[in-house]
Formats: sequence, structure tokens, C-alpha cells
Amino acid sequence: MSRSYYVPGEQRAAKVNELFAGIARRYDLLNDLQSLGLHRRWKRRLIGLARPRPGLRALDVCCGTGDLALALARCGAETVGLDFSEAMLEVAAAKSGGAEDGVAQFVRGDAQRLPFGDDSFDIVTVGYGLRNLANWEAGLREMQRVARPGGRLAVLDFGKPDNLLWRGLYFGYLRLFVPLLGRVFGGSASAYAYIHQSLARYPAQQVLAARMMQLGLGKVGVLNLLGGVMAIHCAEKQ
Repeated sequence: MSRSYYVPGEQRAAKVNELFAGIARRYDLLNDLQSLGLHRRWKRRLIGLARPRPGLRALDVCCGTGDLALALARCGAETVGLDFSEAMLEVAAAKSGGAEDGVAQFVRGDAQRLPFGDDSFDIVTVGYGLRNLANWEAGLREMQRVARPGGRLAVLDFGKPDNLLWRGLYFGYLRLFVPLLGRVFGGSASAYAYIHQSLARYPAQQVLAARMMQLGLGKVGVLNLLGGVMAIHCAEKQ
């Protein structure tokens, strides 16, 4: 692989934006292939835990191609999807045109400086997004800020299994096989090597849960999926 999309520090956002601009049109296909379609089930679990319904306002941060935002909208919540990648937002907007989908508003913005006032949303979700931020803790604080008291926060992302053998097999899959899928179906092995690179520097489940509690969030819970390969963190704003 000739290049790396993972860089720390101030250049992180520009490199991640470049990455998603290049894979936006194939993003959903590659998600299906690398997870064997399981990402759709995991997203449904997150939506179930977020409990959207008519009369609530929902924000999906780092919305990507819009799966979670559209699912929230289909449940009747007034929904905004936010992402900083114009290419990903274009795909999300195109998907929202289907008659069977709920209607969500998609806006471009920075997850570390959300363009919304305090206490604006009943539900705030993020799927596979915190890991991509230059400062994931800043993103989490912003999610807390814009949530209303009693509002629910839900985070879905790659995890780190406690079982060392399972973790080794899983990391090997991410390091070797997923980039091959990216090369064959997306034209870029480097873009999908990024997943393993970014996860190596992202905290394990208990670290994120501990940070949620340190911020004063209540009812913090962690749902491990597939032996900790993925995890959903849920919390409520006090």
C-alpha cells in the first residue's frame, strides 16, 4: 500500500475527508462485504436502544451515507444528519429521496464544533464516527452539550475484544483481508487499511464508558457485539 490515510494531529481531518471523498460511492457496498451485512443489524440495535418516536428531535453525528439518520426519521423523529464530507452527504441525500425512507435534513459541519445550541436534541447518535475525529473526546462532549436533559446518546463503533485470541484474529482480518476487499471492490487498499490503523489508536470499550461517566452522563451501558468486535455505548444526559 503506497499511502496511509491515518495521520495524527492537525492534518487528521483533511486526510479523513480525502479518504471518504474517494470511497463515498462504494461505501455501502464495502460495508456489506466486510461485515457480511451485519452492520445493518448492529445499526438496528442502536436505533432500538435510542428509542426514536414522533415528537422527538434526533441528531446523527458523522452521518456518512445516512443509514442511521434515515432510520431515526422512519421512526418519526425530526432528524438531522451531520457530516463534514460533502461526497458522503450527497449519497445520503440521494438515498433520502426514496418513498419508503423517512425524511431527514442533512447538513455539513464539524462534529467537534456542532452548529447547534445547547439542549437541542432528545437523541444524539454516532455510528463509526468518533474514531475518525482528531479528538474523539471533544466529539463526545459536543454530543453531550447538544443533548437535552434526559436525552439519550448512542455510539456504535469498532471494538477491541477482551479475548486476546479473538482480538488477534479480528485484527488480522482488518489488517489483511479488509484492505484486499477495498482494493478489489473500491479501488483502494489504503482506504480500508485505515480501519485497522485508526482502531489501534482508539480506546477500548471500557475507556469510552469511563469517559462518559466522567462527563457526568448517567445510565452508561456497553453492549458488546460479536464478542466485542463491535460495541454500542448508551448513556443519558443528566
